[in-house]
Amino acid sequence: MLLKIHKDNPQPRLIEKVVECLKNDGVIIYPTDTVYGLGCDIKSKKAIERICLIKNLDPEKNHFSCICENVSIISEYAVGVSTPVYKLMKKALPGPYTFILKASKNIPRHFQSPKKTVGIRVVDHPIPTEIVRLLGNPIVTTSLKHEDEIIEYNTDPELIYEKYKKLVDIVIDAGAGGNIPSTVIDCSDENNITVLREGLGDPSIIHSVI
Repeated sequence: MLLKIHKDNPQPRLIEKVVECLKNDGVIIYPTDTVYGLGCDIKSKKAIERICLIKNLDPEKNHFSCICENVSIISEYAVGVSTPVYKLMKKALPGPYTFILKASKNIPRHFQSPKKTVGIRVVDHPIPTEIVRLLGNPIVTTSLKHEDEIIEYNTDPELIYEKYKKLVDIVIDAGAGGNIPSTVIDCSDENNITVLREGLGDPSIIHSVI
């Protein structure tokens, strides 16, 4: 299903339709403040396995991230977050950053990386924010990669739908997406904070707080 949702003022009934799909082990493609993402309810092991099949990944070695509603809720899903790291996240989020943190017991075991860490995002986009708020827990996010090396990520939701319509339950059309992923910052070791990937977010932000 291709579902057109207003990018600035998401229609509540359409958000409800997406959330109902997620609650039933659905897999969706949705916009973020960086690129279109492939996702599901973090609690659905079945849906995560579907995403691994779509991306040809080993479920035991996944390095997916999740989208949280806001920064204050991150403490439910991560442990050992120091004051400087929390200040850094408060400054950077919502925005185009992914923070790698030590996973709490609230992160399902099937979602944690082998290092028992979790990638967390708080995006600056009302659609995924409303989905997470209504769902009541994080959703998985992993970027859609394009086979063409020149076009690194899919940006046109109608083309995305044509490619993935038999693999996912809903593709959300909120207009053209970006083609630069988030900047990934590893804070799992607070004594060695590292930028793992430079993306849309300015990596120098770590020097402003840490």
